[in-house]
Amino acid sequence: MTADLFTPLELRGTEVPNRVMVSPMCQYSCEGRDGLPTDWHHTHLASRAVGGAGLVMTEATAVEARGRITPHDLGIWSDAHADALADVTASIRDQGSVPGIQLAHAGRKASKTRPWEGSRPLTGGDGWETVAPSAEPWPYEEGETATRRMTDDDIGDVIDAFRAAAERAHDAGFEVAEIHAAHGYLLHEFLSPVANDRDDDYGGCFEDRTRLLREVASAIREVWPDDDPLFVRISATDWLDDRDSWTVADSIRLADDLAPLGVDLIDVSAGGIHPDQSIPSTGPGYQERYARRVRQESEADIAVGAVGGITTAEQADALIRNGRGDLAIVGREHLRDPYFALHAARELDRLDADGIEVPVQYDRAF
Repeated sequence: MTADLFTPLELRGTEVPNRVMVSPMCQYSCEGRDGLPTDWHHTHLASRAVGGAGLVMTEATAVEARGRITPHDLGIWSDAHADALADVTASIRDQGSVPGIQLAHAGRKASKTRPWEGSRPLTGGDGWETVAPSAEPWPYEEGETATRRMTDDDIGDVIDAFRAAAERAHDAGFEVAEIHAAHGYLLHEFLSPVANDRDDDYGGCFEDRTRLLREVASAIREVWPDDDPLFVRISATDWLDDRDSWTVADSIRLADDLAPLGVDLIDVSAGGIHPDQSIPSTGPGYQERYARRVRQESEADIAVGAVGGITTAEQADALIRNGRGDLAIVGREHLRDPYFALHAARELDRLDADGIEVPVQYDRAF
């Protein structure tokens, strides 16, 4: 039987009730610099669960304080963060959705102002040291933030931070963990020769550039429950065809290497490693072709999620029906319409599907 958008997805011992996932989207809305969730985060995430999404994923959540993009990013580097997030996961679960968390480290793209404040490097006492595989900072148009090349001890600390963050995420009630290895942040910086000029065990050849991500995945699997899925978000391509960079072929090979380590799904995005990237198109589903290639050309038994320009019910459903992906990961359309999944079910005449449930309080509208 062909799966559709409202067919449940079984991953390990977890059932995602339908194939709609809320993409991780930074809100830059923590008050002060403590990385603790606010009422905004609770409302933002819980409302998408009310709206019928099968899997609701947090924004990039920093595994250590220096791994934040901005001072206002969500964090999970202490037990206080886990305690504060427990109410959020409970609300998501109460609405029948699966709560997920994206574990992240910004690397050389850390220590910036928020997008609506210009995404500029923080200066003076407002900023902090950024770390990366190489000492080359992110090439901002105006000014640069000094970036330190990570030592072996730094690398070990980052692995430990991801492991500890996963433990806290489980304690907070999350059922899916996603490693953020895309968009030019730390783990992607190690993957791509554009940002990694090391000549040790963490740079150079494909095996060495992917070593940190593989070690992070293994460390998380040591503490993450066997019944709970582990995702990895990647940039399938750097969109830098005129230089030595990360390619779709690399992504397919990486999927084959991650599956034996206990990774269950590859969340396929693209770009973000350098401002010179050339995006071929930003039309509907513009990154689906990368997800399809990873799904079809990988030799591993691993699921794939597609993200980027998914805006309609018909498009999301066709993605699943035609085997281009196992999850439709919807970002900005969920900002425009928190009830995307419910509206999609109505449009597709699938409101009676097992994978969707209209809250009784909203039933009169559907």
